[in-house]
Amino acid sequence: MNYKAYAEKYKDNLLNDVVPFWLKNSGDKEFGGYFTCLDREGKVFDTDKFAWLQFRQVWCFSMLYNQVEQKKEWLDFAIQGAEFMKNHGKDTEGNFYFSLTREGQPLIQPYNIFSDCFAAMAFAQLYRATGTEEYAQLAVNTFTNILRKRDDPKGKYNKAFPGTRPLQGFSLPMILCNLVLELEHLLEPDLIERTINDGIHSVMEVFYQKDLGIILENVKPDGSFSDSFEGRLLNPGHGLESMWFIMDIAERRNDQALIKKAIDISINILEYGWDKEYEGILYFMDVKGHPPQQLEWDQKLWWVHMETLITLLKGYYHTGDQRCWDWFEKVHQYTWKHFPDANMGEWYGYLNRRGEVLLPLKGGKWKGCFHVPRGLYQCWKTLERIELKFSK
Repeated sequence: MNYKAYAEKYKDNLLNDVVPFWLKNSGDKEFGGYFTCLDREGKVFDTDKFAWLQFRQVWCFSMLYNQVEQKKEWLDFAIQGAEFMKNHGKDTEGNFYFSLTREGQPLIQPYNIFSDCFAAMAFAQLYRATGTEEYAQLAVNTFTNILRKRDDPKGKYNKAFPGTRPLQGFSLPMILCNLVLELEHLLEPDLIERTINDGIHSVMEVFYQKDLGIILENVKPDGSFSDSFEGRLLNPGHGLESMWFIMDIAERRNDQALIKKAIDISINILEYGWDKEYEGILYFMDVKGHPPQQLEWDQKLWWVHMETLITLLKGYYHTGDQRCWDWFEKVHQYTWKHFPDANMGEWYGYLNRRGEVLLPLKGGKWKGCFHVPRGLYQCWKTLERIELKFSK
């Protein structure tokens, strides 16, 4: 198999298409930070700044500087975004707002802990690039804040009535599995190991449903099933993304059994979530087959397919499991046929069930400079490792 040609495809799209698109179109030269609401051509259609996407872009350009090439324009781009968010992004208690105006005025309160998660990730990566202690301190303080809030992440902003139907969500335990590795150079070893152990337990034992072979988005505090809209919810993309986080942890610990379990779960989720009629991976599903609450349940999203590609390649690299490679080729073919925009650059984010472009935007409130470049980088590098391992 021509692993090298695959690797070149991902590398070329990253460095000659996606990264230049964001460099050219997203920088706010007047106020700092980034425009993420970009139409098909890269023109700005809304100037609000969403903390998730600001920090994800800081992380992305810092990571590229650290891992690919020490280009000054990449580092400068990351620093100006970080400085904008450092100066405007958080309240007096150190919680990061959900969104800001273009100038940096708070728009939406810090109800969402993922603003903090991506802040910690961004500042930690930028510290690697610059050695600036202030960035290291911001990363550690924010991570400590996340751990403090993780049992009640929304706090006073929680809309749920207390005590009636308490649920714990999958997203935070999942992201902590990745986030702790991003901050490994800044944290105490015992805190790293405790966080990893908690993450593995939550993902692989609490939210993973052995009888179904899949991962649920929400369970009761004791880990049991809740027969409700939230309790029946399955997000195949989340489950698949989490499995490459788990594989990275397992590689760090040389735990082959955990890698194999992650692969088996990945294949189960993929077989469950694959659209047998139109191909592609469904966005949301109800585990009992009821109509999902989310009206967008049957859309095909960019990040779901990109994260799946990473997981399949890592699974194949670690074990040579043919199922991973067969599925990779199938998902790769669907993804590259439908998402990249060959004429205007970057990727579409949202397709309808038939695979037709639903929204022509390249960035918005939820899609920014993150999943596509991170995924292209991860796939490129994993394919290079596969070539070294298997092309002998």
